[in-house]
Amino acid sequence: MAVTDFFAGEIATELLKQLITICRKSTLCRTSAEELINSIQELAPIIHEIKYTGVELPAPRQRQLDFISEKLRHGQELATKVLNSPRWNVYKNLQLARKMEKLEKTVRKFIEGPMQAHVLADVHHVRFDMGERFDRIEGSTRRLEQRLGSMKIGVDQSGWIGEAVNRMEVEEVDDKYGGGMVNLGAGMELGKRKVKEMLMEKEDLSVVGIFGIGGSGKTTLAREICRDDQVRSYFGDRIFFLTVSQSPNVEQLRSKIWEMISGNTIDGFGPMIPQWRLQNDGNLATRKLIVLDDVWSLSVLEQLMFRIPGCKILVVSRFKFPSVINCTYELELLGDDEAMSLFCHHAFGQNFIPLGINKNLVKQVVDECRGLPLALKVIGASLRDQPEMFWKSAKNRLSRSQPICESHEVQLLERMKLSIDCLPEKVRECFLDLGCFPEDKKIPLDIVINMWVELHDIDEEEAFAILVELSNKNLLNLVKDARSGDMYSTYYEISVSQHDVLRDLAIYLSSREDINRRRQLLMPRKEEGLPKEWERNVDEPFNAQIISVYTGKMGEMEWFQMDFPKAEVLILNFSSSEYFLPPFIHNMPKLRALILINYGTSNAVLHNLSVFSNLTNLRSLWLEKVSMPCLPDRMMPLENLRKLSIILCDINNNLDQSVVDMPHLFPRLTEFTMDHCINFSELPPSICRMHSLRSLSITNCDTLEKLPNDLGKISSLQILRIYACPNLKRLPPGIGHLVWLKYLDISQCINLGFLPEEIGGCRSLEKIDMRECPQINNLPMSVASLQSLLRVICDEGVSWLWKDLEKIVSGLCVQVAEECFNLDWLAE
Repeated sequence: MAVTDFFAGEIATELLKQLITICRKSTLCRTSAEELINSIQELAPIIHEIKYTGVELPAPRQRQLDFISEKLRHGQELATKVLNSPRWNVYKNLQLARKMEKLEKTVRKFIEGPMQAHVLADVHHVRFDMGERFDRIEGSTRRLEQRLGSMKIGVDQSGWIGEAVNRMEVEEVDDKYGGGMVNLGAGMELGKRKVKEMLMEKEDLSVVGIFGIGGSGKTTLAREICRDDQVRSYFGDRIFFLTVSQSPNVEQLRSKIWEMISGNTIDGFGPMIPQWRLQNDGNLATRKLIVLDDVWSLSVLEQLMFRIPGCKILVVSRFKFPSVINCTYELELLGDDEAMSLFCHHAFGQNFIPLGINKNLVKQVVDECRGLPLALKVIGASLRDQPEMFWKSAKNRLSRSQPICESHEVQLLERMKLSIDCLPEKVRECFLDLGCFPEDKKIPLDIVINMWVELHDIDEEEAFAILVELSNKNLLNLVKDARSGDMYSTYYEISVSQHDVLRDLAIYLSSREDINRRRQLLMPRKEEGLPKEWERNVDEPFNAQIISVYTGKMGEMEWFQMDFPKAEVLILNFSSSEYFLPPFIHNMPKLRALILINYGTSNAVLHNLSVFSNLTNLRSLWLEKVSMPCLPDRMMPLENLRKLSIILCDINNNLDQSVVDMPHLFPRLTEFTMDHCINFSELPPSICRMHSLRSLSITNCDTLEKLPNDLGKISSLQILRIYACPNLKRLPPGIGHLVWLKYLDISQCINLGFLPEEIGGCRSLEKIDMRECPQINNLPMSVASLQSLLRVICDEGVSWLWKDLEKIVSGLCVQVAEECFNLDWLAE
């Protein structure tokens, strides 16, 4: 273990915490622990400097650093033993104190000896090379300025792949907090200070607001306030952030607020939440902050209002709502310097204009963005690495996009349209497809990839490349689970999200043609029924390839007949406990992907299942939060179906062999996913006759108790995920017949007792993930036959068993999993 790895990871923080605790609790070890704390704090800046320079150290110096790193790792183990040692065991505590003292002397000796020599050697080498290096830098700078000035306005294009990967990691962190504060300057700091004063210094203000136009940074400011140390301390970390949106589920939001305030979970949702008369409960009279983001309706806001001593509400909206908000801060647009800094960050990768760039042209483009952070961010990214003539064309188009007497929102969309116009046609179409999903919802990447593959005749690799390109241009955000981004990771572990204004832009650009000729036919927000405009045009066929509907409960009479001869993707978003499938599915002969997502509070019962009989070309089916239907007895096989995903569904044993013959209905299925499903205890045995199946994922299903004994008959299976199924106690012996299996995930199956002896037959197995399987204490002898095994992820308690296998299996890497406790998914 390299010392740079030590200080780069969590182990340093953990060791320092342990030492601080020892200082408080252990008299015998206190002095040594205090000295170790000082030593580590002295080492940390030096090691960080070595790490971030990226310079490879000579072998003797690296060996010395590795030596001290190993000593510090043993220090963490020693600290754990000290903290776990009972006070009455004086003899053991004396032994541990001597070991702690010896460790402290070793570290101190290193700092006062070899470390000082390293520093002196570095000073000598720096002085020797300084003159020559400055000469080379000066010559390189002159040549670089000439090349940038003559070739293009931008920065070098090399390393795009690395940049894209880094951006995905940054977006994952930023999305947790609503985006980074990339030098937004004094204006944002002023807003932060003003809103903090309203929240913390004026007790009479129970409801305060942040107001501004779309894309002005309202949510960014609200998130920054939630992260502020003073605010967190004032409210005791009791800060809750909720997104309301244009089509909210009010009862669900009311229930979430009640749970946040009271700490009590309510079963179901309804009007019986104690009428918000909470002030009578003295236990609730603690400081809390509720942030309601993206509020569009006064009537919705009034239903979410309440009065509790010490509890404040921060409303973030494009509207002021003076009748209910005590005081509102109006977010100002960015000043010239702040706008230039933000734009340059996204256009050039730095906060100022590089040498050799046409400064006047850059300033003209920035001025056309009118100080809107989102416009600066998106347009800057779209112009990155483009030639100067492209910039001049962009500036001219921006200057022509200011219609007279139109709202700020329309002006913003017209300006940001530039960033879409410059995209390649296929990438542009993929961006417009994202407008088909409801606002403020995280879209599982599996849905997006499948949709693009079917619509645009591309493979998954090209679809993912388009996704990264859109992310690089700030046109979407990628949100990754801690387990994703790895070989064999499923797209369901990654989600796509968009700023409201970017979704509005996609809808704005998709809706410019005549309604019967649009490529995307969609409903921007939830409505009680289909739009009247659709009904007025049913006499002619609709040429849309993708149709997106978002309604509440729909019965048979709420639908009207529509003709979709070219439809390839149908997205049915709804919120109700019952749903009648649209009859016009019969008029979609080319339908290839069907997505049903229920945003209601309970699983929906589907009606009109006979429409499935006509979906002969269907390749992908996604069912979310529905009661698994009992399919018609005479239903025609879905011979072209390749992917079936069942998410958050009530199975109600409707997949049993006596109910449905899966191999007959889905003869060519290659991927089958079940996630967070209930009311089934075992997989149907008929699944073992699905010989085309290559990926089987059963995850977060706490009622699953048994896998079929003949699982090994799925001869083509390459990926088997049985993740977070706590009631599963054994794997079937037949698993040993899965000779093409490459990945096995049994993590968080906490009652799984052992790996079967037959597992040695999985000769192609490359990776096993068995973290958080505490009942598995031994490994079968047959694991020595897993000669293709490259990686095992497991807990520390069983890692030593696998490490013995490293001596036998060439190339095997055993990784001890870090504990990760994340409840962010509860907010969904």
